[in-house]
Amino acid sequence: MKLISWNVNGIRACVQKGFLDFFHEADADIFCIQETKMQEGQLNLELERYHQYWNYAVKKGYSGTAVFTKKEPLSVSYGLGIEEHDQEGRVITCEFEDFYFVTVYTPNSQSELARLDYRMKWEDDFRAYLKKLEKKKPVIVTGDLNVAHKEIDLKNPKTNRKNAGFTDEERGKFTELLDAGFIDTFRYFYPDQEGIYSWWSYRFSARAKNAGWRIDYFCVSECLKDRLADAKILTEVMGSDHCPIELDLK
Repeated sequence: MKLISWNVNGIRACVQKGFLDFFHEADADIFCIQETKMQEGQLNLELERYHQYWNYAVKKGYSGTAVFTKKEPLSVSYGLGIEEHDQEGRVITCEFEDFYFVTVYTPNSQSELARLDYRMKWEDDFRAYLKKLEKKKPVIVTGDLNVAHKEIDLKNPKTNRKNAGFTDEERGKFTELLDAGFIDTFRYFYPDQEGIYSWWSYRFSARAKNAGWRIDYFCVSECLKDRLADAKILTEVMGSDHCPIELDLK
């Protein structure tokens, strides 16, 4: 089973840069995207054999997520069921026979950490949401989590220590997620792999220099460990400032 997640940084722009070519070539069982930056009716994606589920932000041209799945889910829900978190289209949950599939676009703490306090509340509420789901069946959670967990996960850890995405607070919340019983699948397979990132700034030729961050993840409930086959970061795929990530399950 092949699962793919990609922060497309605007699906309408990404479609102009080869999104559909990659989508069809990948032939994933479940393919999800973050940062769609669109409202309903602004784009009609013809994806044969796939069921489509979209969660739009109230604010136009901002945030947003979508899931495309070959198999129809048993149920689909949008958001966390918490009013203050559910205005930005950040979460879609699809229930299948043997797991929940959750895509998320975690709020960015923003420059000067303007949104860090909100982010901390989000992290606690989101983790609680995942643990509640897990009482029924295992959880696969994926998307742009907007944090590089360890120094190995970004090119310049020293100079980014207090910047959004690499604060002690955000990294601590990711540790709490792992401590709550989730596996960072890429690190499960490649604990010491350096220089593999999923996001590069559009500035300073960052991608050409591979001055990136690993901030996109597939995390799974501990009990799915035996089904893990591989986790990949598809750094060669262009079209966004992020590249897609992949999880293969037995």
